[in-house]
Amino acid sequence: MFRRTFWFTTGVAAGVWATTKVNRKLAKLTPESLALQAADRAVIAGRKVKLFALDVRDGMAHREAALKDALGLSAPPPEPERGALPEQRRLVALEQHTYNSLTRKEDH
Repeated sequence: MFRRTFWFTTGVAAGVWATTKVNRKLAKLTPESLALQAADRAVIAGRKVKLFALDVRDGMAHREAALKDALGLSAPPPEPERGALPEQRRLVALEQHTYNSLTRKEDH
């Protein structure tokens, strides 16, 4: 008698467990659930891409600073003095333009 009760209870528990497991899997496979999972993964991928881009920018800034130091370009261009003559301002502006044109990517 106890054996039958034990095996009956074990079978019922296994059936409930299997039914619950199958229902959860089916709920995960609904179109709404799949869309939410895809959206979540897209957001995570976007964050990873953004972090990668920020790391690349940071590395580029460090490398650019190192190259400028190596080439002696790290000093900022001279500022025109207050009350300077127009000719001096024009020369400083020309120097700044030459400096900036060397770093522009469109020219290459």
